[in-house]
Amino acid sequence: MPEKKTIERAKKAKREGKSPSTQAGEFVHEEIKKIRRGEHGARSAKQAIAIGLSEARRAGVKLKPPKAGTVSEKTRKSAERAYEKGQKHEPISKKRSEAREKALKKESTAAASHTALSRQAHAAASKRSKSERSAAAKKAAKTRARKTTSKV
Repeated sequence: MPEKKTIERAKKAKREGKSPSTQAGEFVHEEIKKIRRGEHGARSAKQAIAIGLSEARRAGVKLKPPKAGTVSEKTRKSAERAYEKGQKHEPISKKRSEAREKALKKESTAAASHTALSRQAHAAASKRSKSERSAAAKKAAKTRARKTTSKV
């Protein structure tokens, strides 16, 4: 269950007109913090990110499930269910939540280490083309420029 602070930060990002992936980033960040505090673990950095995205979808963030062929069918179906559940604002099953926590408590906390996250980021970036990375950097630079000029 995400913390109220996380939901508030995601809502603030939505009000500011930020993308659903940015809003979901708050949940991923919280998940990594939980693992680092030792509340539970994960098998990999990828799983920690997936848990955060799933929580975001269930919390009502309009983060669309991945398209067919980009991830495994099981992952896509799971994301679809989480998205639908979040859009309906149905409560999360207590039994299911407790079972998930119990399973994750048995996992290692190494998934949220700086090294593991760095390795995951590097692997994700290497799958993108040079032009995609360049476009993302230019977009980031544009939003940075807007922030500094709007304060004047």
